[in-house]
Amino acid sequence: MTAQQQPYRHVVLFRFRPGVAEQTLRAIEQAFGDLARALPFVTGFEWGRNDSPEGLDKGYSHCFLVTFASAADRDAYLPHPAHQAFCRTWLDPNLEDACVVDFEAETGK
Repeated sequence: MTAQQQPYRHVVLFRFRPGVAEQTLRAIEQAFGDLARALPFVTGFEWGRNDSPEGLDKGYSHCFLVTFASAADRDAYLPHPAHQAFCRTWLDPNLEDACVVDFEAETGK
């Protein structure tokens, strides 16, 4: 019996430049979702805006969670032309900083 491979997660936190319009933020959220739906090796996509009362966000307002079946699928995603176009079009002009963490998901046992 072989162990089932756990999903591979790509977590991205965004801190946008001051003054980025709400309309632009909504367009980025939509474009990221469109990107995830367009790529067959993306198996899941979730996102949200920070709503923590703790004040520990360091200015990161958005969290995106992209799920893959494997690290190899993540490796195909990063240089993919559609991903690169998304970054050039939406992130380069608007992003102040990003934090990225990738990991193979573990279940609490």
